[in-house]
Formats: sequence, structure tokens, C-alpha cells
Amino acid sequence: MRHQRTGKKLGRDAAHRKALYANLAGALIEHGRIRTTVTKAKAVRPLAEQMITLGRRGDLHARRQATAVLRSRDVVHKLFAEVAPRFKDRPGGYSRIVRIGPRAGDAAEMAYLELVDEEYVASQREERATAAPAVVDEPVEETDDDAAEEPVDEAEAEEPEADEDEADADEADEDDEPAAEVDPAEDEDK
Repeated sequence: MRHQRTGKKLGRDAAHRKALYANLAGALIEHGRIRTTVTKAKAVRPLAEQMITLGRRGDLHARRQATAVLRSRDVVHKLFAEVAPRFKDRPGGYSRIVRIGPRAGDAAEMAYLELVDEEYVASQREERATAAPAVVDEPVEETDDDAAEEPVDEAEAEEPEADEDEADADEADEDDEPAAEVDPAEDEDK
């Protein structure tokens, strides 16, 4: 029986599960956002938030505890030097889960697990965007003078076009009518 045993097994033994959580939490700290299944995101979120809380403490003992869990000095350094200071005024809730729909291969429900701090996530996105710039058309903003003049011009321009379309439709109907008035008897005589 599993009384008082919380958490998902995820089809792994304890050592494999612990390694999975450490890897996912490390990737979240390193990249700011990861894509994984909803179940894994829910399972690793508390661990990642505990690591950020250790980073906020900032002492040697907290650093050693984080290293014991994350197993990467580079990730721990980034946690204590860059990530945790951004959350110094936030009492908790450092991450969010954003569902993104089913995975194509097996229809597993996928989600983004990302850090809440907009500055950190935005800076990571900017770094990716500068690496591969994309061309985006920006909408043209109208001034008050342009907005007041354009609807009048468009309305006047649209009305004649509508009349021409109706005239073309009427001419097409007239062309069809004489063809329908031909008697079948006359066709047989010719």
C-alpha cells in the first residue's frame, strides 16, 4: 500500500526519478523555460522552486545543498549569481506551467515550465531572437488626422464600386434571359 506517499512514480525507479528531476530542474535554471509533459512539470516544479529558495539564501550551506541535488557546479553558479537575485523580493511562486496541447507522437499533454520573472524570460528570448533574426511586419499606426480623413474617402470610393458590381450582375442576368426564351420547336426547325 502507498499510504502517505505523495508524488508520481513516472514509470521509473527512485534513482532514475531523482536524476530526471535534477536534470529538468537544472535545465529550467539554465534556460529559463523548458518544454516537457504536464505530469513531469508538476513533479519537478516544487524541486526547482526549492533550489531557487536556496539560491535566495545565498550562504555556503545552501550552495552545497543545491550542488548535492543539481549535480552541476555551472548550473549552481548560474542559480546563485543570476537567477536567485532576480527573485529576492518574491516570497515564492517562481515558476509557472503553461499547457501547449498534445504531443504529435503519442498525444501526451505537453507544457512549458518557465520562470515567472518576466525580465529573465524576456532576456532569454531576446538572446534567441538575436541569434536568428526574424522579419516581422509591424502594423502602421494612424494619427488622428489620418483616421478622420480616411473613412470618408473609403466610403466614397466603395459606393461606385458597389454600383458597378450590381450593374455587371444585372447585365449577366439580362444575357441569360434571352437564351431561356428560345423555343425548343424553333431549334428543331433549324
